[in-house]
Amino acid sequence: VQLTESGGGAVQAGGSLRLSCGASGDIFSRYAMGWFRRAPGKEREFVGCINWSSKYIDYMDSVKGRFTISRDDAKSTVYLQMNDLKPEDTAVYYCAASLTLCLKGEAQYGYWGQGTQVTVFS
Repeated sequence: VQLTESGGGAVQAGGSLRLSCGASGDIFSRYAMGWFRRAPGKEREFVGCINWSSKYIDYMDSVKGRFTISRDDAKSTVYLQMNDLKPEDTAVYYCAASLTLCLKGEAQYGYWGQGTQVTVFS
């Protein structure tokens, strides 16, 4: 499956962005989808994930209550709605697909997008 992120940009602290990740090349509903990010000078980290049925969703602690993951299987797209953005959310955001479960570990995801930059300024 091929993944393409979009929706990144620059936003003032407290603002919102919605990232999209479109999939092609396979049956989207087979996959659990994850979002990760890499901030400047840091390792890539788990942001959140959603399982194939949308019945299980997980988030990293620092984004709980601010970020929401959803998916539209008819559009083969997963979304990351980011509200109340903070400068520490500045990073390149990646979506990833897993044929297993919604998990935190990068190794579970066999397919990755190219990333989209999110910059939050104060």
